Amino acid sequence: MRAGGLWTQVDVVQRTGSTNSDLVARADAGGLEEGAVLVAEEQTAARGRLDRRWTAPARSGLFFSVLLRPVEVPVARWGWLPLLTGVAVATGLSRAAGVDTALKWPNDLLVTVGGEERKAGGILAERAGDDGVVIGVGINVSLRGDELPVPTAGSLALAGAVSTDRDPLLRGVLRSLEDWYGRWRAAGGDPGVSGLQETYAAGCATLGRVVRAELPGDRELVGEAVAVDGDGRLVLATGEGVQEPVGAGDIVHLRPAGGAR
Repeated sequence: MRAGGLWTQVDVVQRTGSTNSDLVARADAGGLEEGAVLVAEEQTAARGRLDRRWTAPARSGLFFSVLLRPVEVPVARWGWLPLLTGVAVATGLSRAAGVDTALKWPNDLLVTVGGEERKAGGILAERAGDDGVVIGVGINVSLRGDELPVPTAGSLALAGAVSTDRDPLLRGVLRSLEDWYGRWRAAGGDPGVSGLQETYAAGCATLGRVVRAELPGDRELVGEAVAVDGDGRLVLATGEGVQEPVGAGDIVHLRPAGGAR
């Protein structure tokens, strides 16, 4: 923390259910300033998107949540916050860990292990009160192959990170998040003016691939992911020659069209 900086307090707990749930509850109770950071050494009830479980051994990763209050940005643009966080995490880890991190739309962080893309982290954004958003980040840092929750998962260590010291990694990610959040907020949340849309697209591994979007009601849409639009939606070009945007809130699963993963 520094004078005039975004981060106003950093709390570290040994064990909790979910840093997101805890920080949302504290924000809803009132009196919590923007820039509060809650870090856990271990989470016992960590959640991903659609309440999917996230498990990892204690002290094996970065598990933290931050409180943001982008009151000067139209609420319609708040949907960019998870994508912004993905860009910030990828940038911060590249500098602090020497690992290239790709982004799978809308909220997964990918690393390359043995020539294969694997999920090493995820992002979850939740509303907190009338003017706040809590963003949670989970990153596998030092997990070995036998500690992975599923064989297709990865970690920074398995991806050849030059450092798995979680202290400088967390500092690097928070500095990057402060930088990107400041740019986005100064631009009134405009993803084009802030450079966020272009940077996200450059690091998004989903673009250029044919994917199958599983939608509610047992519907699915197959097409090439060709862009991320100004609202943060993934644009799919279907075989019928139609470009159809799909929002993160509409997606149950997004998989390569050739098979499950």
